[in-house]
Amino acid sequence: MTTATIQDQVGIDPAAVQELEKLFRQQIDQGLHPGAGLAVYRHGKLALDIWGGLADDAAGTPVNADTMFILYSSTKPLAAACLHILWERGQLDWDDAVAKYWPGFAKHNKGGVTIRHILTHRGGFPETPPELSWDRWQDWDYVVKCMEDIIPDYPAGQIMAYHPRNFGWVIGELVQRIDGRHIGVFLREDILDPLGIDDGYVGLPPELEHRVSRIHAMEDCDRPGMIRPYNRPEVHQAVHPAGGGIFAARGLARFYAMLCNGGELDGARIMKPETVAEGTRLQLEANDFSLGTRMRRSLGLVLDDNRMGVTASAGAGTFGHGGAGTSVGWADPSMGLAVAYITNGFRASATNNPRLAAISRAVRAACR
Repeated sequence: MTTATIQDQVGIDPAAVQELEKLFRQQIDQGLHPGAGLAVYRHGKLALDIWGGLADDAAGTPVNADTMFILYSSTKPLAAACLHILWERGQLDWDDAVAKYWPGFAKHNKGGVTIRHILTHRGGFPETPPELSWDRWQDWDYVVKCMEDIIPDYPAGQIMAYHPRNFGWVIGELVQRIDGRHIGVFLREDILDPLGIDDGYVGLPPELEHRVSRIHAMEDCDRPGMIRPYNRPEVHQAVHPAGGGIFAARGLARFYAMLCNGGELDGARIMKPETVAEGTRLQLEANDFSLGTRMRRSLGLVLDDNRMGVTASAGAGTFGHGGAGTSVGWADPSMGLAVAYITNGFRASATNNPRLAAISRAVRAACR
């Protein structure tokens, strides 16, 4: 069966897809990023999987079908899904204190921090401890100690302030304390392997390092400190559940296709439809003190973000997450759509968000 036939069968206009692919190539040709991957599922079927450009601009290495990209915070929903599954199994409640399962976390008046606070970025400790530098991320015991020792900036539950890295480390230790397995193992055994996702990792096997695209600082990159560490094998191999995912676009899109389809895909039931609804329900809309913008958050995901080709007023039901300066993954169950667009060029929000939004809008326009 040809790709065009699949697209037609799932309600995607092959002619519109040509325009989408043209936009995809134009963004590379215009120098918005050296390379990228884009995958689209419609009604549970892979309708588009394209890649292009350079994985390493300096070396001239091309992006190919096996290339995997750094997700940054597009990783977060994968970590959150682990807690969603444990909630479904009756092993936790959202308003349980983190310290109920992890007593050492209560240090420095963090005893009131709940699982819901963590998932909605209201834990009160957004900043990565300075002593937790990238070269210590592989030492999980040290990570745990740093999370226990951290001193909150805000009272629990009072301020939405994005936790770029601490979000994942706290979730990771919760998963291990509740389930007994490290979050990297839980994610692999309970989500990725059942879905047949073999081109996505949180904690990269060293032998796959050659498949990872480099991150490139583009001309307006406003966070150069996000580039060099994320090009290091030590960071790729660390289990960094908030920002260390390394995926091909088709793998991330497949994860969203499962959520879009009520927690099941191709006969693999990952979670119940009620659990997906619970995890993607609006928890709060507020100004995020760290990001300086208004955010709509569910339990670990962002709702109706403009990078997903919607607005808050017109995109009700769309959920997903973006990754710093590079990427976005999302699903819109009302359209049966699941999308992952991952670039390897780190840009400031002023140019990153429009390029992601343009692709997302073009995907939506191709659907009928």
